[in-house]
Amino acid sequence: MTTEPASGPAAADAAPASADAAVVTSPGGARGHRAVVTPGPVLAPGRRPTPGAVSVAPRPTPVFVDAVRAGGADVVPLGPDTRGLVWLSYRDPDGLARALDENPGVEWVQLPYAGVDAFAEVIAARADRALPLWTSAKGAFAEPVAEHALMLVLSLLRVVPQRVRATSWATEQQGRSLYGRHVVVVGAGGIAIELMRLLAPFDVRVTIVRRSDEPVPGADRTLSVGRLDEVLPTADVLVLAAAATPGTAGLLDARRLALLPSTAVVVNVARGSLVDTDALVEAVRAERLWGAGVDVTTPEPLPDGHPLFGEPRVIVTPHQADTPEMTAPLLAERIRHNVRAFLGDGDFVGVVDPHDGY
Repeated sequence: MTTEPASGPAAADAAPASADAAVVTSPGGARGHRAVVTPGPVLAPGRRPTPGAVSVAPRPTPVFVDAVRAGGADVVPLGPDTRGLVWLSYRDPDGLARALDENPGVEWVQLPYAGVDAFAEVIAARADRALPLWTSAKGAFAEPVAEHALMLVLSLLRVVPQRVRATSWATEQQGRSLYGRHVVVVGAGGIAIELMRLLAPFDVRVTIVRRSDEPVPGADRTLSVGRLDEVLPTADVLVLAAAATPGTAGLLDARRLALLPSTAVVVNVARGSLVDTDALVEAVRAERLWGAGVDVTTPEPLPDGHPLFGEPRVIVTPHQADTPEMTAPLLAERIRHNVRAFLGDGDFVGVVDPHDGY
Protein backbone atom coordinates (compact mmCIF):
# COMPACT_ATOMS: atom_id res chain seq x y z
CA MET A 1 0.00 0.00 0.00
CA THR A 2 2.68 2.42 -1.02
CA THR A 3 1.38 3.92 -4.21
CA GLU A 4 -1.41 6.16 -5.22
CA PRO A 5 -3.99 5.61 -7.82
CA ALA A 6 -4.63 8.09 -10.61
CA SER A 7 -7.87 9.96 -10.33
CA GLY A 8 -8.70 10.99 -13.87
CA PRO A 9 -8.94 9.40 -17.30
CA ALA A 10 -6.01 9.11 -19.66
CA ALA A 11 -6.39 11.43 -22.60
CA ALA A 12 -7.04 8.56 -24.98
CA ASP A 13 -10.08 7.51 -22.99
CA ALA A 14 -11.48 10.94 -22.27
CA ALA A 15 -10.61 12.30 -25.74
CA PRO A 16 -7.68 10.76 -23.87
CA ALA A 17 10.36 12.24 -10.03
CA SER A 18 11.62 13.48 -7.59
CA ALA A 19 12.51 17.17 -7.31
CA ASP A 20 14.59 16.82 -10.46
CA ALA A 21 11.71 15.46 -12.52
CA ALA A 22 10.77 17.43 -15.60
CA VAL A 23 8.27 20.20 -15.06
CA VAL A 24 5.46 20.33 -17.59
CA THR A 25 4.83 23.94 -18.53
CA SER A 26 1.54 25.26 -19.81
CA PRO A 27 1.22 27.01 -23.19
CA GLY A 28 1.33 30.33 -21.33
CA GLY A 29 4.67 29.47 -19.75
CA ALA A 30 3.34 28.77 -16.26
CA ARG A 31 5.03 26.11 -14.17
CA GLY A 32 2.35 23.50 -14.68
CA HIS A 33 2.28 20.21 -12.77
CA ARG A 34 5.32 18.09 -12.06
CA ALA A 35 5.49 14.33 -11.62
CA VAL A 36 6.32 13.07 -8.15
CA VAL A 37 8.57 10.06 -8.57
CA THR A 38 9.37 7.68 -5.74
CA PRO A 39 12.36 5.31 -6.03
CA GLY A 40 11.71 2.18 -8.05
CA PRO A 41 13.24 -1.30 -7.85
CA VAL A 42 16.52 -2.26 -9.46
CA LEU A 43 15.58 -4.65 -12.23
CA ALA A 44 17.23 -8.05 -12.36
CA PRO A 45 18.82 -8.79 -15.75
CA GLY A 46 16.04 -11.19 -16.69
CA ARG A 47 13.42 -8.50 -16.16
CA ARG A 48 15.06 -5.97 -18.44
CA PRO A 49 13.04 -5.83 -21.68
CA THR A 50 14.71 -6.02 -25.07
CA PRO A 51 14.86 -2.56 -26.70
CA GLY A 52 12.91 -2.15 -29.89
CA ALA A 53 9.96 -0.54 -31.61
CA VAL A 54 6.97 0.72 -29.62
CA SER A 55 3.27 0.64 -30.42
CA VAL A 56 0.63 3.00 -29.05
CA ALA A 57 -2.78 1.36 -28.71
CA PRO A 58 -5.68 0.90 -28.92
CA ARG A 59 -5.72 4.35 -30.53
CA PRO A 60 -2.44 6.07 -31.45
CA THR A 61 -3.25 9.43 -29.89
CA PRO A 62 -0.82 12.03 -31.38
CA VAL A 63 0.43 13.52 -28.09
CA PHE A 64 1.52 10.09 -26.88
CA VAL A 65 2.91 8.99 -30.24
CA ASP A 66 5.02 12.15 -30.17
CA ALA A 67 6.16 11.27 -26.63
CA VAL A 68 7.38 7.86 -27.80
CA ARG A 69 9.31 9.46 -30.62
CA ALA A 70 10.72 12.08 -28.27
CA GLY A 71 12.02 9.22 -26.17
CA GLY A 72 13.91 7.94 -29.20
CA ALA A 73 11.89 4.91 -30.24
CA ASP A 74 10.32 4.03 -33.56
CA VAL A 75 6.52 3.89 -33.51
CA VAL A 76 5.02 0.92 -35.35
CA PRO A 77 1.55 -0.57 -35.68
CA LEU A 78 0.90 -3.28 -33.11
CA GLY A 79 2.33 -6.46 -34.58
CA PRO A 80 5.33 -8.79 -34.74
CA ASP A 81 7.84 -5.93 -34.56
CA THR A 82 6.38 -4.50 -31.33
CA ARG A 83 8.60 -4.82 -28.28
CA GLY A 84 7.10 -2.04 -26.16
CA LEU A 85 3.40 -1.24 -25.84
CA VAL A 86 1.85 1.97 -24.55
CA TRP A 87 -1.73 1.00 -23.69
CA LEU A 88 -3.99 4.03 -23.32
CA SER A 89 -7.42 2.56 -22.56
CA TYR A 90 -8.28 1.98 -18.92
CA ARG A 91 -11.70 0.76 -20.00
CA ASP A 92 -10.50 -2.11 -22.18
CA PRO A 93 -8.41 -4.60 -20.18
CA ASP A 94 -9.73 -7.43 -22.35
CA GLY A 95 -8.31 -5.65 -25.38
CA LEU A 96 -4.92 -5.47 -23.70
CA ALA A 97 -5.05 -9.19 -22.89
CA ARG A 98 -5.80 -9.99 -26.53
CA ALA A 99 -3.03 -7.69 -27.72
CA LEU A 100 -0.49 -9.48 -25.53
CA ASP A 101 -1.72 -12.94 -26.49
CA GLU A 102 -1.51 -12.07 -30.17
CA ASN A 103 1.86 -10.35 -29.85
CA PRO A 104 4.08 -12.43 -27.55
CA GLY A 105 7.11 -10.33 -28.49
CA VAL A 106 5.91 -7.46 -26.28
CA GLU A 107 8.31 -7.17 -23.33
CA TRP A 108 7.27 -3.85 -21.79
CA VAL A 109 3.80 -2.38 -21.20
CA GLN A 110 3.16 1.19 -20.10
CA LEU A 111 -0.29 1.66 -18.51
CA PRO A 112 -2.18 4.98 -18.42
CA TYR A 113 -3.10 5.33 -14.74
CA ALA A 114 -1.23 5.13 -11.46
CA GLY A 115 -3.79 2.65 -10.15
CA VAL A 116 -3.73 -0.58 -12.15
CA ASP A 117 -6.69 -2.34 -10.54
CA ALA A 118 -8.59 -2.43 -13.85
CA PHE A 119 -5.79 -4.56 -15.26
CA ALA A 120 -5.43 -6.79 -12.20
CA GLU A 121 -6.51 -9.99 -13.96
CA VAL A 122 -4.33 -9.31 -17.01
CA ILE A 123 -1.29 -8.69 -14.84
CA ALA A 124 -1.98 -11.59 -12.47
CA ALA A 125 -2.28 -14.02 -15.38
CA ARG A 126 1.32 -13.19 -16.31
CA ALA A 127 2.71 -12.64 -12.82
CA ASP A 128 4.94 -15.72 -12.90
CA ARG A 129 6.72 -14.56 -16.05
CA ALA A 130 9.75 -12.29 -15.98
CA LEU A 131 8.30 -10.27 -18.86
CA PRO A 132 6.48 -8.20 -19.84
CA LEU A 133 7.68 -5.50 -17.49
CA TRP A 134 4.73 -3.40 -16.37
CA THR A 135 4.97 0.31 -15.64
CA SER A 136 2.19 2.64 -14.55
CA ALA A 137 1.71 6.37 -14.19
CA LYS A 138 2.22 6.20 -10.41
CA GLY A 139 3.43 9.56 -9.20
CA ALA A 140 2.75 11.28 -12.51
CA PHE A 141 -0.61 12.70 -11.43
CA ALA A 142 0.21 13.20 -7.75
CA GLU A 143 0.32 17.01 -7.79
CA PRO A 144 -3.19 17.63 -9.19
CA VAL A 145 -4.69 14.91 -7.00
CA ALA A 146 -3.00 16.21 -3.83
CA GLU A 147 -4.14 19.73 -4.75
CA HIS A 148 -7.70 18.43 -5.00
CA ALA A 149 -7.40 16.61 -1.68
CA LEU A 150 -6.28 19.81 0.05
CA MET A 151 -9.20 21.68 -1.49
CA LEU A 152 -11.62 19.10 -0.10
CA VAL A 153 -10.03 19.20 3.36
CA LEU A 154 -10.21 22.99 3.62
CA SER A 155 -13.74 23.12 2.19
CA LEU A 156 -15.00 20.58 4.69
CA LEU A 157 -13.35 22.19 7.69
CA ARG A 158 -14.83 25.56 6.67
CA VAL A 159 -18.30 24.00 6.15
CA VAL A 160 -18.37 25.04 2.50
CA PRO A 161 -20.89 22.30 1.55
CA GLN A 162 -23.44 23.84 3.93
CA ARG A 163 -22.64 27.38 2.83
CA VAL A 164 -23.09 26.78 -0.88
CA ARG A 165 -26.44 25.06 -0.25
CA ALA A 166 -27.72 27.91 1.93
CA THR A 167 -30.62 30.07 0.78
CA SER A 168 -30.58 32.38 3.81
CA TRP A 169 -27.96 34.13 5.95
CA ALA A 170 -26.56 31.74 8.57
CA THR A 171 -26.28 33.01 12.12
CA GLU A 172 -24.52 30.01 13.71
CA GLN A 173 -20.75 30.36 13.81
CA GLN A 174 -19.13 27.27 12.29
CA GLY A 175 -15.81 26.30 10.82
CA ARG A 176 -12.53 24.79 11.92
CA SER A 177 -8.94 25.70 11.09
CA LEU A 178 -6.45 23.29 9.55
CA TYR A 179 -3.52 24.85 11.42
CA GLY A 180 -1.89 22.52 13.92
CA ARG A 181 -4.22 19.60 13.21
CA HIS A 182 -3.33 15.90 13.08
CA VAL A 183 -3.55 14.61 9.52
CA VAL A 184 -3.49 10.86 8.88
CA VAL A 185 -2.71 9.82 5.31
CA VAL A 186 -3.24 6.21 4.26
CA GLY A 187 -0.73 5.52 1.50
CA ALA A 188 2.86 6.56 0.99
CA GLY A 189 3.16 7.21 -2.72
CA GLY A 190 3.32 10.37 -4.77
CA ILE A 191 0.00 11.79 -3.56
CA ALA A 192 1.05 11.46 0.08
CA ILE A 193 4.44 13.02 -0.62
CA GLU A 194 2.95 15.97 -2.47
CA LEU A 195 0.15 16.42 0.05
CA MET A 196 2.69 16.67 2.87
CA ARG A 197 4.44 19.43 0.93
CA LEU A 198 1.17 21.32 0.48
CA LEU A 199 0.29 20.87 4.16
CA ALA A 200 3.63 22.14 5.47
CA PRO A 201 2.54 25.82 5.81
CA PHE A 202 -0.28 24.74 8.13
CA ASP A 203 2.11 23.25 10.73
CA VAL A 204 0.13 20.04 10.88
CA ARG A 205 1.31 16.75 12.36
CA VAL A 206 1.31 14.05 9.69
CA THR A 207 1.03 10.33 10.33
CA ILE A 208 1.53 8.10 7.32
CA VAL A 209 -0.10 4.66 7.39
CA ARG A 210 1.33 2.24 4.88
CA ARG A 211 1.95 -1.42 4.30
CA SER A 212 5.19 -1.34 6.31
CA ASP A 213 6.43 0.95 9.05
CA GLU A 214 9.45 2.08 7.03
CA PRO A 215 9.71 5.82 7.73
CA VAL A 216 8.49 8.23 5.07
CA PRO A 217 10.63 11.40 4.87
CA GLY A 218 8.61 14.43 5.92
CA ALA A 219 6.10 12.52 8.05
CA ASP A 220 6.11 12.94 11.81
CA ARG A 221 5.63 9.22 12.11
CA THR A 222 4.96 6.20 9.91
CA LEU A 223 2.84 3.24 11.00
CA SER A 224 1.98 -0.05 9.39
CA VAL A 225 -1.63 -0.55 8.34
CA GLY A 226 -2.06 -3.00 11.21
CA ARG A 227 -1.86 -0.01 13.56
CA LEU A 228 -4.46 2.10 11.76
CA ASP A 229 -7.02 1.62 14.53
CA GLU A 230 -4.80 3.16 17.18
CA VAL A 231 -4.26 6.39 15.24
CA LEU A 232 -7.85 7.02 14.10
CA PRO A 233 -9.16 8.35 17.45
CA THR A 234 -6.69 11.25 17.30
CA ALA A 235 -7.14 12.10 13.61
CA ASP A 236 -8.56 15.51 12.72
CA VAL A 237 -8.22 14.73 9.01
CA LEU A 238 -8.08 11.31 7.33
CA VAL A 239 -6.99 11.20 3.69
CA LEU A 240 -7.14 7.94 1.75
CA ALA A 241 -4.49 7.83 -0.98
CA ALA A 242 -3.59 4.14 -1.23
CA ALA A 243 -3.80 1.69 -4.11
CA ALA A 244 -6.89 -0.46 -4.58
CA THR A 245 -5.87 -4.03 -3.78
CA PRO A 246 -7.62 -6.95 -2.10
CA GLY A 247 -5.88 -5.88 1.11
CA THR A 248 -7.33 -2.34 1.03
CA ALA A 249 -10.90 -3.28 0.04
CA GLY A 250 -13.30 -2.03 2.71
CA LEU A 251 -10.42 -0.57 4.72
CA LEU A 252 -12.61 2.20 6.13
CA ASP A 253 -15.67 0.32 7.34
CA ALA A 254 -18.33 1.12 9.94
CA ARG A 255 -16.12 0.01 12.82
CA ARG A 256 -13.22 2.22 11.80
CA LEU A 257 -15.47 5.17 11.00
CA ALA A 258 -16.74 4.90 14.57
CA LEU A 259 -13.16 5.26 15.85
CA LEU A 260 -12.83 8.73 14.34
CA PRO A 261 -13.73 11.81 16.40
CA SER A 262 -17.00 13.52 15.50
CA THR A 263 -14.90 16.55 14.50
CA ALA A 264 -12.88 14.62 11.91
CA VAL A 265 -13.13 14.96 8.14
CA VAL A 266 -12.57 12.10 5.72
CA VAL A 267 -11.28 12.58 2.17
CA ASN A 268 -10.97 9.79 -0.39
CA VAL A 269 -8.93 10.43 -3.54
CA ALA A 270 -7.86 6.79 -3.89
CA ARG A 271 -10.53 4.33 -5.00
CA GLY A 272 -14.11 3.91 -3.88
CA SER A 273 -13.45 0.31 -2.85
CA LEU A 274 -11.47 1.50 0.19
CA VAL A 275 -14.63 2.84 1.87
CA ASP A 276 -17.90 1.23 2.91
CA THR A 277 -20.21 3.72 1.21
CA ASP A 278 -23.32 2.83 3.23
CA ALA A 279 -21.38 3.17 6.48
CA LEU A 280 -20.08 6.57 5.38
CA VAL A 281 -23.60 7.78 4.61
CA GLU A 282 -24.76 6.63 8.05
CA ALA A 283 -21.83 8.32 9.80
CA VAL A 284 -22.42 11.73 8.24
CA ARG A 285 -26.19 11.50 8.68
CA ALA A 286 -25.71 10.79 12.38
CA GLU A 287 -23.21 13.69 12.60
CA ARG A 288 -20.49 11.31 13.76
CA LEU A 289 -18.19 13.05 11.27
CA TRP A 290 -17.63 16.73 10.62
CA GLY A 291 -17.68 15.98 6.91
CA ALA A 292 -16.57 13.81 4.02
CA GLY A 293 -15.15 14.57 0.59
CA VAL A 294 -15.06 11.83 -2.03
CA ASP A 295 -13.70 11.98 -5.55
CA VAL A 296 -14.12 8.23 -5.93
CA THR A 297 -17.03 6.05 -4.88
CA THR A 298 -18.55 2.59 -4.86
CA PRO A 299 -20.53 2.24 -7.00
CA GLU A 300 -19.01 4.56 -9.58
CA PRO A 301 -20.53 6.58 -11.02
CA LEU A 302 -22.91 7.18 -8.16
CA PRO A 303 -26.50 6.71 -9.37
CA ASP A 304 -28.72 9.75 -9.59
CA GLY A 305 -30.30 10.54 -6.25
CA HIS A 306 -27.74 8.64 -4.18
CA PRO A 307 -27.83 9.71 -0.51
CA LEU A 308 -24.30 11.11 -0.64
CA PHE A 309 -25.41 13.80 -3.08
CA GLY A 310 -27.95 15.16 -0.63
CA GLU A 311 -25.85 15.20 2.51
CA PRO A 312 -24.96 18.76 3.58
CA ARG A 313 -21.73 17.50 5.19
CA VAL A 314 -20.49 15.83 2.01
CA ILE A 315 -18.72 16.98 -1.15
CA VAL A 316 -18.85 14.59 -4.10
CA THR A 317 -16.62 15.32 -7.07
CA PRO A 318 -17.06 13.00 -10.08
CA HIS A 319 -13.60 11.36 -10.20
CA GLN A 320 -12.07 14.54 -11.52
CA ALA A 321 -9.26 15.27 -9.09
CA ASP A 322 -7.28 15.45 -12.29
CA THR A 323 -8.62 16.07 -15.76
CA PRO A 324 -7.34 15.18 -19.25
CA GLU A 325 -5.98 18.71 -19.58
CA MET A 326 -3.82 18.06 -16.51
CA THR A 327 -2.95 14.42 -17.11
CA ALA A 328 -2.12 14.35 -20.82
CA PRO A 329 1.19 16.27 -20.56
CA LEU A 330 2.12 14.38 -17.40
CA LEU A 331 1.44 10.99 -18.96
CA ALA A 332 3.33 12.06 -22.09
CA GLU A 333 6.34 12.93 -19.93
CA ARG A 334 6.13 9.55 -18.18
CA ILE A 335 6.00 7.79 -21.54
CA ARG A 336 8.97 9.74 -22.85
CA HIS A 337 11.00 8.93 -19.74
CA ASN A 338 10.19 5.22 -19.82
CA VAL A 339 10.80 4.93 -23.55
CA ARG A 340 14.31 6.24 -22.92
CA ALA A 341 14.72 3.66 -20.15
CA PHE A 342 13.39 0.98 -22.52
CA LEU A 343 16.14 1.91 -24.96
CA GLY A 344 18.76 1.64 -22.21
CA ASP A 345 19.04 5.26 -21.08
CA GLY A 346 18.25 5.35 -17.37
CA ASP A 347 15.83 3.52 -15.10
CA PHE A 348 12.13 2.86 -15.48
CA VAL A 349 9.78 4.71 -13.15
CA GLY A 350 6.39 3.50 -12.01
CA VAL A 351 7.36 -0.19 -12.10
CA VAL A 352 4.44 -2.39 -11.08
CA ASP A 353 4.94 -5.43 -8.85
CA PRO A 354 2.69 -8.04 -10.52
CA HIS A 355 2.31 -9.96 -7.27
CA ASP A 356 1.33 -6.98 -5.11
CA GLY A 357 -0.82 -5.45 -7.84
CA TYR A 358 0.56 -1.91 -7.75
